[in-house]
Amino acid sequence: MVVGLIAVIVLLVIRLQAIPSQAPLLPDTVSLPDGVTAGAITFGRGWYAVVTTDDRILIFDAESHALLSETQVTLPE
Repeated sequence: MVVGLIAVIVLLVIRLQAIPSQAPLLPDTVSLPDGVTAGAITFGRGWYAVVTTDDRILIFDAESHALLSETQVTLPE
């Protein structure tokens, strides 16, 4: 039983070391369209998304910070 517990601990340590610990870095500035306020931000591989308070999702390129896509969110009433 002790050997099994030690094996589980060793596997957890090995597995947790394999997880990348560096979180994505926030860009210095994000240029949003006039009058738009950010409500949330999330990251993907090579892009980040800004959820706005006027129910839009703006997708930006992580390197150039260019706007790649804009989606209007329609909520059910």
